[in-house]
Amino acid sequence: MLGLIIQYCYSTILYGYLYESFFAMKQNNFLSSLTKEELIKLIEAYSKNWLAMDGVWFQSIERKFGMDEAMHHDREAWKSFTITEARRIKQFLGLPEHAGLEGLAKALQLRFYANINNDEIILGKDNETLVYRTLECHVQTARKRKQMEYHPCKSVGIIEYSGFAKTIDERITCECLSCYPDITDNSCCCAWQFTLNE
Repeated sequence: MLGLIIQYCYSTILYGYLYESFFAMKQNNFLSSLTKEELIKLIEAYSKNWLAMDGVWFQSIERKFGMDEAMHHDREAWKSFTITEARRIKQFLGLPEHAGLEGLAKALQLRFYANINNDEIILGKDNETLVYRTLECHVQTARKRKQMEYHPCKSVGIIEYSGFAKTIDERITCECLSCYPDITDNSCCCAWQFTLNE
């Protein structure tokens, strides 16, 4: 997986410009001088920075307006971000339009969260289902450490994982198996089942 992340870093950052519909990323020559090990550490730092920013804006709204308002904005943000993240990963991996569950399994391993949380991907023997489980969640661990109530992430997760999967392959649907506040499996923080509907 780290090899794929390094390749992703090189292909999107180091070589030339990355053009999308309205976005151009300048070449950063300093990055090309870094070793593989340094790039891995940098990717880990970028991932943690991304998650920290996600938490900072959320907690700012939560403190001023309450959890319900913060959750509303969290859902709205994920409606867009999950599609953007999936589209870029899909393009990087060169996945076909109908990448199936195997394509989804590859893409899930390149999300920012994959560098932060301890997770597992279980592909069904029939190749028609995939279960994604977060075994250790950095968000909930941080909130517990700060003596804050847990993030009621199920409603956000439904948007996040459904949108991500549909961007990888429009035939894939997502179902929540367990997620706070509706925990049905105490062996993980959350669990999501993806089904390929042909």
